[in-house]
Amino acid sequence: MLIFYFQASLILNGILLNILGGLTALITAADCPEFVSGVAILNSAGQFRNPEEQSKSVVEETAIQRIIINPLKNLVQRVVLTFAFWQAKQPSRVQSVLRNVYPDSTNVDDYLIESIIRPTGDPNAGEVYYRLITQFMFSPSNVTLNDILEKLSCPLLLLWGDLDPWVGPSKAEKIKEMYPNSSLVHLQAGHCPHDEVPDLVNEALLNWAVPLSSPISSKAI
Repeated sequence: MLIFYFQASLILNGILLNILGGLTALITAADCPEFVSGVAILNSAGQFRNPEEQSKSVVEETAIQRIIINPLKNLVQRVVLTFAFWQAKQPSRVQSVLRNVYPDSTNVDDYLIESIIRPTGDPNAGEVYYRLITQFMFSPSNVTLNDILEKLSCPLLLLWGDLDPWVGPSKAEKIKEMYPNSSLVHLQAGHCPHDEVPDLVNEALLNWAVPLSSPISSKAI
């Protein structure tokens, strides 16, 4: 886990990330508790366990599925997602999406659009997009918030933009209900509160993080 090695090398004791980064931070904290004193997430990605999916019995894969159906399915997925990635990184598409998730569209400027488009120019960006979508969208039951929160042991701060059209406040409230060792701060912002109301985010983060500022022991490193 790259974030784990990055964190350990800098001897950090807290993680603050947004969206998919928030989910990654939760997974890292759950798997490597000795390196994390607390996690703060902003409008994080991640899905809850589906009771219906959980109750389904595991059906053994047939030879036809393994040799023909699955490879064909993977090929179709890759073709569709390759086109979807190309479409998603077009400036007009990025601007349209941002205007949807930012209540105040004045925040959507050329700098913000360019900052999002720039990473898509990396040669491996398309492959990363493909793996993320297939992992978290097509197979959501593989990584659920229920499983992560059951393993998590550190304090959790939920900084939530209540005006987010994608990830509403009900999700944050459910996480808090499932994980008592958490604090929830509602913010009048959209999907990216750290960009929309940075002063409020920083204030809430500092108030929560100061008690956790004791250094990680050398034994943990």
